[in-house]
Amino acid sequence: MLTFVIAIALAGQADMTAPAAAMIDGRPSAREVSPLQPLVDAAPAGSTLEIPPGRYVGDVFVDKPLRLVGRGRPVLVGSTAGSVIRVRAAGVVIEGLDIDGLGGGDLGRDASGIHIAAHDAVVRDCRIVNTLFGVYLREADGTLVERTTIRGIPGKDAGEKGSGIHVWNTNGFRLVGNTIADVRDGLYIQSSSGGFIAKNTARDLRYGIHYMFSDDNVFEDNVFENGAAGSALMYSRRIAFRRNQFLHNRGFASVGLLLKACDDVVAEDNLIADNARGIFLEGSYHNRFRRNIIAESDTAIVLYDSSGDNRFEQNSFVANLTPLSLVGKRTDTAFDGNYWSDHHEPDLDGDGRSDRPYRLSSVFDHLRSNLTAADLFTQSFAAAALGAAERTFPVLDAIPVEDHAPLARPPALPDVPRGTAGARGPNAAGLAAAAAMLVFGLGAIARVRS
Repeated sequence: MLTFVIAIALAGQADMTAPAAAMIDGRPSAREVSPLQPLVDAAPAGSTLEIPPGRYVGDVFVDKPLRLVGRGRPVLVGSTAGSVIRVRAAGVVIEGLDIDGLGGGDLGRDASGIHIAAHDAVVRDCRIVNTLFGVYLREADGTLVERTTIRGIPGKDAGEKGSGIHVWNTNGFRLVGNTIADVRDGLYIQSSSGGFIAKNTARDLRYGIHYMFSDDNVFEDNVFENGAAGSALMYSRRIAFRRNQFLHNRGFASVGLLLKACDDVVAEDNLIADNARGIFLEGSYHNRFRRNIIAESDTAIVLYDSSGDNRFEQNSFVANLTPLSLVGKRTDTAFDGNYWSDHHEPDLDGDGRSDRPYRLSSVFDHLRSNLTAADLFTQSFAAAALGAAERTFPVLDAIPVEDHAPLARPPALPDVPRGTAGARGPNAAGLAAAAAMLVFGLGAIARVRS
């Protein structure tokens, strides 16, 4: 099934991108070195080296604590042999530089605009273009990357590019206020914990976040849009998502927020809108989803029966084609006090809750989970008629999933960011075939009952 393909593809990608064996670039050769290198070598440890405006061709190697500060946006142009700036000492600050990698380098050597293999570095207010990786943190505990713009190499396929910011085996890192586009993955985080990721924007790429084996990280006020997946998180625990936006992630197997084998995640006050699938859960336990808006997606939630003890409460589900695709034969995920825009039961006692439960599962959505072609008919009259007929004359035993106390009105949710998720109209192919499916659905039910 399509949803199974998502998880398998991502799990395979985890093996292909592991960087542990990659070579670390050392000092550039005489043919590749920047004219700034003698100034770097002569500067006392702990001093500030101001770089005036100009164009400097070649790579820079920093093996002592220094502040490299650009004045008037100097441009450092790489030799195309490796990383443009190579940080190999703790306490280095790089600020105010433009970096152009000229599309060169080797993925196997993690060629980057700025490659850091030391602790407590700072990258601030830089602009990095045409590099395979933007900023690479390799065992760089305590490093800060902020207010940096990264744009990858145009025209290359995703598999030929690196990540915007790549974090490996690095703890206590901070990524704040960065803008990333046209790379393979916006943020790649592996085996790195205790990080704070806030106010970043990643768009026009494969995954906004590609993430595994990393615990206790916090994501706040980020935007991940126009990708194959807003996020793909695997094999991790205790991650917090607050006030993020996962928008316009559409295509084959596209997802807003994907959790595979992730436990104890808290997602609250996020906007997850206009995605092929809003939230995807497989093999994930004890996760809490509170006060999020999940809107205008083909399927709001894809839920595997390998997941357990997850809870959705006080969320607003608006204008999704279907609320739930349940894969498997059981679920103990709880839905309590959410708003569902297609639930029209009254609130006669005025307590703010509809008087009847909202049933997320239906016979048509059961078919969709097991027959991909049924997606064509999601918004058709046939799908509605099949669901109505099944409620009146139940002959299939779909697994009941209900919100027992749905909200009668949408909650205010003042902390959820307001994005620009575009509405989608009914599926034209589904409407064209609606009459035929209507006859088929009603006829099949009649035959079974007779």
